[in-house]
Amino acid sequence: MFDIQEIRSQFSILDREVNGKPLVYLDNAATSQKPNSVLEVCHAYYTELNANVHRGIHTLSQLATEEMELSRRKIQKFINAEHDFEVIFTKGTTEGLNLIAYILTQKLQKDDEIIISYLEHHSNIVPWQLLCERTGAKLRVIPIDENGILQLDYLDQFLSEKTKVVSVNQVSNALGIVNPIEEIIARTRKNSDAYIVIDGAQSAPHFNIDVQKMDCDFFVFSGHKMYAPMGTGILYGKREVLEALPPFHGGGEMIATCSFDRTTYAGLPFKYEAGTPNVGGNIALGAAVDFMNRVGHQNIQHHENALLEYAQRQLLEIEGLKVYGEKAHRTGVVSFNLEGVGISSDVGMILDKMGIAVRTGHHCTQPIMEFFNIAGTVRASFAVYNTFEEIDLLVEGVKKAQRMLS
Repeated sequence: MFDIQEIRSQFSILDREVNGKPLVYLDNAATSQKPNSVLEVCHAYYTELNANVHRGIHTLSQLATEEMELSRRKIQKFINAEHDFEVIFTKGTTEGLNLIAYILTQKLQKDDEIIISYLEHHSNIVPWQLLCERTGAKLRVIPIDENGILQLDYLDQFLSEKTKVVSVNQVSNALGIVNPIEEIIARTRKNSDAYIVIDGAQSAPHFNIDVQKMDCDFFVFSGHKMYAPMGTGILYGKREVLEALPPFHGGGEMIATCSFDRTTYAGLPFKYEAGTPNVGGNIALGAAVDFMNRVGHQNIQHHENALLEYAQRQLLEIEGLKVYGEKAHRTGVVSFNLEGVGISSDVGMILDKMGIAVRTGHHCTQPIMEFFNIAGTVRASFAVYNTFEEIDLLVEGVKKAQRMLS
């Protein structure tokens, strides 16, 4: 049974007030709130297990190592990776994408090409631009139409023997548009030997992820958007791909042998996990996976899709309100503006006075905003603990903002 009140009872922060009003938290695409079960795991690590991992023979170190490696196996199952050592702990999606772009440096040369899309977050644009600067490669961008839908005919035109990387998100953080990842990967595999990178920051919290079925080379996501602590994330890479590429950071943990003459590197996953990891956060990421499994992927997706459908229907009844990507297949996000209200942050501030947390601005997707010739949007984004009553409060708040600002 899907019991929304029971789910909400697991998130203590939802009981607080903001500006004298009950908190309505609709900024989940930026970060989700954390259930008590995850917070308890964090607390238990620091009060009962605190020790460095993989390096000590004493009891606390051994127990901490066991817990972190158990979390790795939970995440392996969560994304259906073939091996647990294909799961690399990172600080989040941004670090994962930068890591990939760095270790691919030696694989690119002048006039090679990297394909991304117009729907990317800055973290899936800038690392590739930096790679182009290092190598002389060129960036090509799949355009969108007026609904924010990728024009995949351009992907077919772009793909060639020069294509070395195709990197796209599965879900747009700014618009919530779900991209046809399976089709993009199939077209790429048919016409190119490029590395395929999938930004799963906005899909991992909402979808059942299967990296083997997807057949990507890399898949990255953040823990903090899926009920885990900030500073946690995952880079999945195919075994044969990761083994053939160089390390990212150098230091402790990632070596096999080290001398002043020569260093050899540890096997996976430790080759890409230099230094002391966020042990408590990584263990808690496994607890977040446990929470999502208990609720059930189908329940999460069904509830969030119902929230999105209801929110869009109610908001579009407001005269002069425009939803971006309205006609596209979307999940988790409704991004909109009010006609005659020039600054989205003004709407956000009025909503905040009513206890309603939304995100305003360009959402680290300035090219999307430029395409629509706007400075930013108001973005409401949903998680499993949100309710239809909260959407009603959002709609009333938007109406109030319209009256005040028009």
